[in-house]
Amino acid sequence: MTDYYQVLGVPREATADEIKKAYRKLAVKYHPDKNPGDSSAEKKFKEVSEAYEVLSDDNKRRMYDQYGSDALSGAAGMGRGGHGFASMEEALRTFMGAFGGGGGGDSVFDSFFGQEFGGGTEMARQGVSKKAQLTVSFEEAASGVEKEIVVTKYVQCGQCNGSGARTPQDIKTCSSCHGSGYMHQTRGFFSMSSTCPHCHGSGKMISVPCNDCQGIGKVKKKDRIKVPIPAGIDDGMRLKMTGHGDAGEAGGPPGDLYVYIRVKPHDIFTRDGDDLILSLPVTITEATLGCKKEIPRLLSKKPVRLTVPEGTQSGKVLRVKNEGLSNVHGRGKGDLLIHIQVETPVNLSNKQKNLLEEFQKTENPDNSPQRKSFLDKLKVFF
Repeated sequence: MTDYYQVLGVPREATADEIKKAYRKLAVKYHPDKNPGDSSAEKKFKEVSEAYEVLSDDNKRRMYDQYGSDALSGAAGMGRGGHGFASMEEALRTFMGAFGGGGGGDSVFDSFFGQEFGGGTEMARQGVSKKAQLTVSFEEAASGVEKEIVVTKYVQCGQCNGSGARTPQDIKTCSSCHGSGYMHQTRGFFSMSSTCPHCHGSGKMISVPCNDCQGIGKVKKKDRIKVPIPAGIDDGMRLKMTGHGDAGEAGGPPGDLYVYIRVKPHDIFTRDGDDLILSLPVTITEATLGCKKEIPRLLSKKPVRLTVPEGTQSGKVLRVKNEGLSNVHGRGKGDLLIHIQVETPVNLSNKQKNLLEEFQKTENPDNSPQRKSFLDKLKVFF
């Protein structure tokens, strides 16, 4: 014989409230929504539900105490008669059908135990986060800067202190849910709670709204916010300004402000990560004979002195260590990468052309190693 008291873990003299409390605790633990695919939990849930159906009904409990569970066969959940269910699926289908199906987005678990988990008071919620865009120059991104932006956001109404009512006396207990914040229904041993649609879970109603916020509890305000831009920030990066979004709900914290950075392009420099890139045009004679150049620094008037080696080819990259951008996370600095571009002269005078023709007569393959290598590779085609 099944001992329903032992199933629920209560003494035989337990009160109705003690039985209900024990049942809810076990039902939460073994509910199928919480234990998907666990057959042992499903079996335990059926046993707990069966025990509660009997012990929560005064007549069935009296019969059970006198004659045992056999006297309730067909009426206490062991068979198909009475109010029993042949399977967990049948029990859940009956439950969902009794309350109009599974609409509203709530699961069986949420509906069944709504009073225990979701009802009573309005939950505090964080305010809505906001977005803003801020444009800085290439130099400002490299050095870091503080900028000020204006953001329109919702703040707590100063007139009603966020209550939404004209005076504290204008806040009344919701007549629909009687201040509980939820609507509760019971069908047999199944119960369902849902947020009160009239007060939205707060348990309160405003009879006369605040003149300033019209009952919302928040008003729009333009806020001037100083945004610290760290050195090395790149185009498209995002900064988070904690607490600078809309005011929260029911005492919740304000949202955040996300500032998206746009960096204007520079006339001379570009970047690759933390490295600065500069394209340096040189003449044929400078590349051939070698030369010295003064290269501008991005954030200093003092130039970098650079030696272009003799015989430098177009496309060669010369590196100057630690002359790049600061890492935005504080991990050192990048380098300055100078891309050499050998420029072919145009608009030559006759004298210049003659000199080049004389030079051409003296050229040999060793003067142009890349050309020589290329011609050697072409021989296989001829």
